[in-house]
Amino acid sequence: MMARRGIRSFFKYGLVGSTAVGTGIFLHQNDWDVSSIGAVRFGRAAYAAFRVAVDYKITYRHLYDNDPDYRKKASMVHLRSALRLREMCCANGGVFIKVGQHVGSLEYLLPKEYVDTMKVLHDRAPKSKLQDLYKVIEQDLGQKVDAIFTDFSPDPLGAASLAQVHKAYLKDGTVVAVKVQHPTVKSHSYVDMKTMEFLLNAVAWVFPNFQYCWLSEETKKNLPLELDFLNEGKNCERASEMFKKLDFLKMPKIYWNLSSERVLTMEFCEGGKVDDKEYMKLHNISVNEVSQKLGKLYSEMIFVQGYVHCDPHPGNVFVHKTKKGTNIILLDHGLYQTLSDDFRVNYSKLWMSLISADLEGIKTYAHALNCGDMYGLFACMLTARSWKAVSSGMDKHPFTEQEGDDIKGNVARYLYEITLILNKIPRQMLLILKTNDVLRGIESSLQTRANATSFINMSKCCIRGLAHYHLMTCRTWTCRLRIRSKEQWQLFKISLYEFYLWCVSSPLGLYFHRKKPLYS
Repeated sequence: MMARRGIRSFFKYGLVGSTAVGTGIFLHQNDWDVSSIGAVRFGRAAYAAFRVAVDYKITYRHLYDNDPDYRKKASMVHLRSALRLREMCCANGGVFIKVGQHVGSLEYLLPKEYVDTMKVLHDRAPKSKLQDLYKVIEQDLGQKVDAIFTDFSPDPLGAASLAQVHKAYLKDGTVVAVKVQHPTVKSHSYVDMKTMEFLLNAVAWVFPNFQYCWLSEETKKNLPLELDFLNEGKNCERASEMFKKLDFLKMPKIYWNLSSERVLTMEFCEGGKVDDKEYMKLHNISVNEVSQKLGKLYSEMIFVQGYVHCDPHPGNVFVHKTKKGTNIILLDHGLYQTLSDDFRVNYSKLWMSLISADLEGIKTYAHALNCGDMYGLFACMLTARSWKAVSSGMDKHPFTEQEGDDIKGNVARYLYEITLILNKIPRQMLLILKTNDVLRGIESSLQTRANATSFINMSKCCIRGLAHYHLMTCRTWTCRLRIRSKEQWQLFKISLYEFYLWCVSSPLGLYFHRKKPLYS
């Protein structure tokens, strides 16, 4: 018995000086050889995966669809497994925290037990000691910290899976935010990715219905980009130039002379988290305005420019009230998705079909995105609405809490079909789905939801994006004139509809609407 407990403790906590805090375990620096630590981390992850696999095998061996307690028993095994995996992610830190946060963002693609359990990792990321961060800064920038900054706050503004951010003052008094990578993240990342890849493939072999290997593939592709802070700075400047026409969008300035692959020095931006309703109330910021501006920004990114910031969780999106209005401040530019023109066109046409409840269009463009005959489920995954709402017009059926609960409850029921879709659709779509779910999570926190105005803004961006695409194929001025004319006519019709909605919702419109039906 004692031997078994010893083995369990070794794999669960490792001999790396971890410290238990609350329900998570935060890593601290140690002096072990990297390969030895890699073995411990692999063992800990393998042990957690083994326990989860055995639990599912035993539970489902005696569980049948007609069991009246089917949903309750399935929910319990999901919750037990999610808690074990979260504990392992906290113990291993780094890449495992990152993947756990990703899982916590897939609200309408995974059972809610996993999503709710992993969500807390956004606030439970490991924190490095200040002295260890100083070493990273001095190694990369070639200067002592006190030679660069007059003051460097010991308490981080935020700690993420790969880095943490501190407020500091330059010698000339400029306030900056300094993002410093956790010292051991890069050295552990290769082993962690190989571990994750091996375990996901092993679990897929044991459970043929579990096909989430794309998760390790995407992480393996994106992680090197996120670990290079110079790449993040370039993304920030590119996005700042690309979206400069959106006067409400604020991007931090990059101080290149004080930046490296592991250190990024940026302009310090005041503001509150995008899901902080108390901050918005205190600063007289409209939650509906914030939600609409965020929707407008991401519609511009996805449908028009095809360059999408893929990590808009609340810690990366701030709001700030200025004399000119409310600004959206976008942070953490490590991960962007560049959409191909073909994908962007098909995705735009699919969303226009979804907005107008064009069932043939939904089927056609969902097929173009390779989801086959499961276009109905795919439409529900994209919109987080029921098929009844999608097929009859989402703008005609306000979203209800009951509908949301039903959708989340059905995720586990259609998990196999969802995994089939996720493995068939273009890889560009995977981060878009994650982005959609994160944005919906923000809407849920603000208690706002996509409405007629949201769909109008989205439709405008779809029309503009499609027009820009077709203009690239034009060879004559008559072709360009025809496309421009069609674009302006479609935008004009949408503006007329927008004006109609404003008239109906205005006090005078509501008065006449009560007196007399709109159509006789």
